[in-house]
Amino acid sequence: MTDGARFQPASDQSLLVYFGEKITLDSHQRVRQLLRLLELEPIPGVRNLHPAYCSLLLSFDVLRLSHDELEIILGRYLGRLEDVRLPGPRRVEIPVSYGGEFGPDLDDVATTCGITPDQVIALHSSVTYVAYFLGFVPGFAYLGELPDALATSRLATPRRSVPPGSVGIAGKQTGVYPFATPGGWRLIGRTPIAMFRPDRSGMSFVSIGDMVRFNPISRAQFAALENS
Repeated sequence: MTDGARFQPASDQSLLVYFGEKITLDSHQRVRQLLRLLELEPIPGVRNLHPAYCSLLLSFDVLRLSHDELEIILGRYLGRLEDVRLPGPRRVEIPVSYGGEFGPDLDDVATTCGITPDQVIALHSSVTYVAYFLGFVPGFAYLGELPDALATSRLATPRRSVPPGSVGIAGKQTGVYPFATPGGWRLIGRTPIAMFRPDRSGMSFVSIGDMVRFNPISRAQFAALENS
């Protein structure tokens, strides 16, 4: 039994397990269940696990496993997913100062969407987002789904450097840049909260499966939190 999953070799030493082709909460649940089971009962020879929206990538030692052997083992794991109990989701709030120098794309997003900047802020902060997975850089959580009214394409030309803490949107996703990196998402605000700190017990402020809300704050509140 493979629980509706599909296998696909991703390289000579990696295998993808797909749970459908669309971003759904059901696919997300199954990705998390398989990830949890593999963390509790590791497969000898599997080196790394990389969850995504509706898939899990397994990197493995080719001297210990083949694709076919790994698929057979995973088939047994997939047959046990219904028995995997996941911890309840954490509720996480991220304070955000929207617009101005912190959100240089806010006005353009509003114009593109045919609404006002205040409506963009209200819509963005009205949703409880699911942290589907972390990737791109440490601490960057892919959050969904953005309200349909805010769905916006990426920038035609990515910025060479996006300031840390910047809150961006792209398609029906939103997220926070933990570090100064290149990026093509449209920036609508910034948080004073460090999204990733190696000296923190939970290095990433947001983890897979978390329920996340954005809380609008003033510039004065931003400065107070930044300096606290």
